[in-house]
This record gives sequence, structure tokens and C-alpha cells, in this order.
Amino acid sequence: MKKTRRSFLQAALAGGAAGANLTIMRDLFAQAARQPIVIGHQCDLTGGLSSWGYWMDKAAKAACDHVNQAGGIGGRPVQYVVEDTESSPPTGARKFRSLVERSRADFVIGATHSGVNLASVPLAKELKTVYIPNGMAEEKTGPKGNRYVFQVGSDTYLQAAAGAEWANRTLGNEWSFFFADFAWGWSHYNEHAAVLKTLGAKVNDPIAFPLDAKDLLPYLARVSKTSKQLYPIAFGAQAVAIYTQVKSMGLDKDMRIYSVMCTHEAISPKDLGSASEGVYLLEYFPRMLKYKDTPHARRLSELMNVDPVEGREKGSNRVIAGSHHWAAWESVFFIKKAVEKGGWRSRADNPAFIAALEGMSVEESFEHPQGAKRIRREDHKAIIDSYMSRVENGEIHVKQRVAAAEVETRMPPRVDFTKETL
Repeated sequence: MKKTRRSFLQAALAGGAAGANLTIMRDLFAQAARQPIVIGHQCDLTGGLSSWGYWMDKAAKAACDHVNQAGGIGGRPVQYVVEDTESSPPTGARKFRSLVERSRADFVIGATHSGVNLASVPLAKELKTVYIPNGMAEEKTGPKGNRYVFQVGSDTYLQAAAGAEWANRTLGNEWSFFFADFAWGWSHYNEHAAVLKTLGAKVNDPIAFPLDAKDLLPYLARVSKTSKQLYPIAFGAQAVAIYTQVKSMGLDKDMRIYSVMCTHEAISPKDLGSASEGVYLLEYFPRMLKYKDTPHARRLSELMNVDPVEGREKGSNRVIAGSHHWAAWESVFFIKKAVEKGGWRSRADNPAFIAALEGMSVEESFEHPQGAKRIRREDHKAIIDSYMSRVENGEIHVKQRVAAAEVETRMPPRVDFTKETL
């Protein structure tokens, strides 16, 4: 039973507490009501995804600072605690447990590393802690998910629904998938292949290369010469290696190249020379501000201290992880809304918090600059706008917006977490 201030005082009086003791207990109750709400961030600060983790941390911290400046959540301050996953699933899982058990995190915003997400999802249920991971593997809010896990950003299910049909119709109907051999790469292949096969496309055998591979030429040599398009998936240095080595082999002359923005996150096409010129990319928030120059997007861009074209941080050479950082920012405000809507005061109120977040819709605002969206009740997936873009003259130009409503018709829920008891 939820203990209110009134019931607490009544119990104290019934126990015969003296006036002085009653004052002490009243003060203790008030002090407890002002205790910080702890938001933990399981973040990829080092390792292969550190270039993304920098921006995720910067965005989440800025959101918490803004919340505190505006009076906190329900009158309580927010304490932001970050742990480094080192871009490693075992380490990330250990850091999730540390956030909950040692730092007493009430809620955890998760890594962008899909392997870390999948290693942490069962811990969220074990520790009864709401987890908002930011990796792209669909499985985290699909067959491997549970009622404690929510998605604010994009995932491979949504990406296939948003881009596969257009790419197959426009760029070619024989595909080769080339990706780093871990959960994220396989999730891309599985989700896209499922859509493409319903469209009658030819999907060649997938080519997965080791996560530590630097020379990709032996693997690229296995790409079918009859392919109409190549779908590469990797991040950071391996993404750079793919584009430069595809160019050196001349594969871009024989087939179109289409991927998702993840292969260019925290990377400027200009820094690749012409290696990715002409590549199509599905974005989840346009890097170039002119394609979403709303007051809210502009203000977030200013808070991140980046230029409006390449998204480079002013005073450094860092390039923004623009299709991901906003999800860390918005996660803080989804937490705020669910706390206030559900009347959350402590972890005992997590069921009410979860019920409040299930089905929550938001309009585009400063708190939600990516756009209006809804977190589906059944599978806890946010349904968001996407953007089909192309690298032209070293810049990433939006060609068309793919509306959330259009995408949702192609991706019905596969699970219903609301049937799980809490």
C-alpha cells in the first residue's frame, strides 16, 4: 500500500509519538520526498562505440541539467550517474547491475551497443528496473524483451519497414548483405530479408565478417557480382573500412549502396573523401539542420554546440551521432512524464510508472525535438519518423520523409508485454 504523508502521520500519532518526535518524523518524511531521483546511464564511453557514447552522455546530461533547472521531477532533483560499458556486452551487463545495486539508479538509459542491450534486458526484469536501451537490434523489445524494457529511438524492425520497399523498388531487387558479425548486424539482415522476400527480391547469402577484421577485401570478394545493391552494416573504423575498400574494389560502379545512418554516425562523409559519395542512408533525425529547422531542433543543436551542416562540435573535430543522441535526450523526458503521470515516488511504484509509459504519446516539443511519437503498449516500441537521405558533395541530404504513420502499418506488434504481470 502506498504510504502518504497523512497516513504516515496518523500512524505515528496512533503509536503515541510525542509532539517532538512527530516533528522529527514529519521532517524525515519531507526529506525522503526530496530525495533525488537517480537516472543511470549505461553508456559506451570507451571501446568501439565511444564516438557515439560521447554524444549520448552529453545529451542525457544536458537533459538532466535542464530538468533540474526547471524544478526537477515532481519537485525532486535528478541525480545523473553514468557507467562505461567499454562497448563490451559482459562489461555492459556488469555496469547495469552496478548502476542499480550500487548507485541505486531508479531508471537506466541504455547503451547503443546492441550486444550490451541484449545482455542487460534480462537483468532489467530480474532487478525490476525500467531500462530504455538505445541499440538498434529489434529483439530487445521483441522476442527477447520484457515489460521493463522500452525503446525510444529506432530499431531494425522499424528501419526495414521504413526503407526496404523503397530501396528495392528504386535501387534494385537483388541484395547482398555485408555486416559485422554480432547481434546488430544479424538483426539488420533478418529484418530486411523478411521484408524483401515478401516483395519477391533476391537475397543472397549474408556475409558476416569478424568484429576485429581490418582487411575486408577477402570478405568483399564474396559479394555476388550480380547484386543490384549492397547493404553494409558496421560502425566506426569498420564502417570507414567498408566504404573505402568498396570504393577501391570498384563495387560502387556495379551496384547501388544503401544502408542506415549508423554507418555514418559520428563520421563526416567529407572525411572519407569520395568513398561514400552517392550512398543512400536512412536517417532518424536529419544531421543537416535545414531539413528539420524547427525551433526545438535548433535549440538542441545549440545545446550540443554543433554546426548546422556537418554537425561538428564547435571547438573540436567531433561529428555528432545525430540520429541517436536525441533518443538519450528524450528518454529523460519520457521518464519525467511517466513519473508524474503515474504518481511514482519509489521503486514500489514501478508498475504504475510502466503503465503510464505504455501507450504514451507526445507531440513535437523542446523535450521531444525529433517529432511526435507514440510508445506502443504491446511491444514498447516508439513509432517515429525516418528520413531517406543521400550523400552528395560530402553532405547528407534528405530526399524524403518517411512518416511514422506510414511505417506503423508495415510493422504490427509481434509481442504483447502488457500480459506480463509485474
